[in-house]
Amino acid sequence: MNYLLTATCSRGIEDLVASEVRANGGTDIEIQRGAVSFQGDLACGYRCCLWTRFTSRILLRLKTFPANSPEELYDHVRSFPWDEHLTPDHTIAVDCVVNNSTITHSHYAALKVKDGVVDFFRDTTGERPSIQTDRPDFRLHLYISRNEAILSFDLAGVSLHKRGYRIHGGEAPLKETLAAAIVASSGISVNMDPGTIILDPMCGSGTLLIESALILADRAPGLERRHLGFQKWLHHDEDIWQQLLDEAITRENQALDREWPQLIGYDADSRMVGAALKNIENADFSDRIHVEKRQLARLIPCPYKQPGILITNPPYGERLSEVQEARYLYNFLGSSMETYQGWKMAVFANNPDLLDGLGHKTTGQFRFFNGPIACQLRLLDVTPQPEPHRLQLSDNTVDSDFGNRLRKNFKGLQQWTRRENIHCYRLYDRDLPEFNVAIDVYGNLLHIQEYAAPKSVEEELARVRRKFILEEIKHVFTVKRSHIFIKTRKKQKGNEQYEKKKTEGKLIQVREGACRLLVNLTDYLDTGLFLDHRPVRTMIGKYAEGKSFLNLFSYTGSATIHAAIGGATSTTSVDTSTTYLEWARKNLNNNGFETETHKTIKSDCLTWLQETTAQYDLIFMDPPTFSNTKSKWKTFDIQNDHVKLINAGMKVLTHDGLLIFSTNFRKFKLDPSISDQYEVMDISQKSIPKDFSRNQKIHYCYEIRCK
Repeated sequence: MNYLLTATCSRGIEDLVASEVRANGGTDIEIQRGAVSFQGDLACGYRCCLWTRFTSRILLRLKTFPANSPEELYDHVRSFPWDEHLTPDHTIAVDCVVNNSTITHSHYAALKVKDGVVDFFRDTTGERPSIQTDRPDFRLHLYISRNEAILSFDLAGVSLHKRGYRIHGGEAPLKETLAAAIVASSGISVNMDPGTIILDPMCGSGTLLIESALILADRAPGLERRHLGFQKWLHHDEDIWQQLLDEAITRENQALDREWPQLIGYDADSRMVGAALKNIENADFSDRIHVEKRQLARLIPCPYKQPGILITNPPYGERLSEVQEARYLYNFLGSSMETYQGWKMAVFANNPDLLDGLGHKTTGQFRFFNGPIACQLRLLDVTPQPEPHRLQLSDNTVDSDFGNRLRKNFKGLQQWTRRENIHCYRLYDRDLPEFNVAIDVYGNLLHIQEYAAPKSVEEELARVRRKFILEEIKHVFTVKRSHIFIKTRKKQKGNEQYEKKKTEGKLIQVREGACRLLVNLTDYLDTGLFLDHRPVRTMIGKYAEGKSFLNLFSYTGSATIHAAIGGATSTTSVDTSTTYLEWARKNLNNNGFETETHKTIKSDCLTWLQETTAQYDLIFMDPPTFSNTKSKWKTFDIQNDHVKLINAGMKVLTHDGLLIFSTNFRKFKLDPSISDQYEVMDISQKSIPKDFSRNQKIHYCYEIRCK
């Protein structure tokens, strides 16, 4: 006997469900929105309950009828021959979906169905079935659309996305059925090359990896279910069901005897790693899936010799600021795959703009729904990425003193910058008195700070000189005008030093050693990266391995990135500015680090130091020369307050730790009491890089340890 069956599913995966139904013996298949209808015998219905990876429910249609009112609905249900399907000893439950009908309340409609079934048995037997919403013997499903009702028997009795292995799911886990659709659409199949690696670097609770393993094991997802709705149905055929179970066990045993691809998962959150390991154990794949705590940043370089598939569902971000930060995580994920030549990527997200940041060649994309949220699975082939652009000299003849100085400085630094892998450096710093500018190189971009002319210099003369500087730069280098950014630097008062320009620019990625740092060349006087501190940041990276790192007055977190890449066990960045802390988080994401291990804290540093109970192995302290704060320290002056600040910092430093103190105040004098209390080493000269060697007072820097 054939039945009219419906497989319900998430929107977007109907084609996968239709293929699955066809493989299980379904015929006359009709694809609808979020459902697939088909004809099938009892064995087909059982197979669908046993083998479906993508379907939520398998519904066996009992009756279709008009339902213009609750009374008409009740009458049709009560007149149905329920004794052909169940007895008064069965427990029942009713699910209901109502769409564009005069009956508007699904709960009320479900109640009328329950009343109809109960009254049928009360009238015919004098007994009545009980209601049990959790695990009923017989679950009914009512769908009303435009006053037409479809009453069905839920063949499995439970939502088929519940495989039984997932106890821990994290904050927003994918449903297993959607995860299976992602996995299957990514090219993972039972017969795939066993030399392949399947890697999820942000595996969360492990759902994608487990669903991959279920496919590779050729395991029927319903094999472990102890309770299925049809088992107490009066038409149930136990012989057919047992035959299908035996077949499923044989198929799995054959798949387990074959060699498998490697299944590997990482997550930066130790709680998620614990949840994934427990779920993997519940699914009986502990010997097949390897999961460990590891930052996304540790994807570089590729540790694998054989090709593979990276399949992952990275965080999306809900608030605008989170989405902006997530964008840099996606950028890092794409750029980190540069060393994974021959690999494929399958990345699932709710925001196509985030996926655009991955780069690489798109080979396919699927539109799936995660609940009501439209999402996209994007498939990509890893392709070589271009090397970062560098500034280049032109072939033009130069005949001005300024142009010749630019060329000379560039040639003098070129070998050094390439040898040390330096992409951002100072090219010119008021070398010639009449050209009072500082010029910094950021890859193939130029950032010019024009020091405000004294009042004795006419504005027209200053304007002509500024135009000449720009023309000479374009003449000496192969650089577009759009790649030159010019600002006027003048003495700031109060909060002016932190004020943003009216224009909105974008953050640009630049390289500093292994770090990918974000700079803004348009909106602020400072770009987000103090170039003269490059050696200090490099030093921090070398010292940081295995240490807890504290970055006070953290600015945009560039020193934090060096510490994290250098192997710091944790980092904490403290600053009063929301803008800078958001920038720091973007820098963290842009380098593959999350904010559980790498925290950002908005606070006045002096106040925070007095309140914290934490201890740190490595501390970097680069306070402003002067600032206004809202704390009990109304103002901060580096010369007057550095003793109080350093003493507070030393209290949270471990006994064998290191505090690095730096300041750009050119008249700074370290108070003798600091040397009396602690072991102090002046590393100012060592910390000044070659490109700033013309100015030996650009900053002062000290290493401070406990005696």
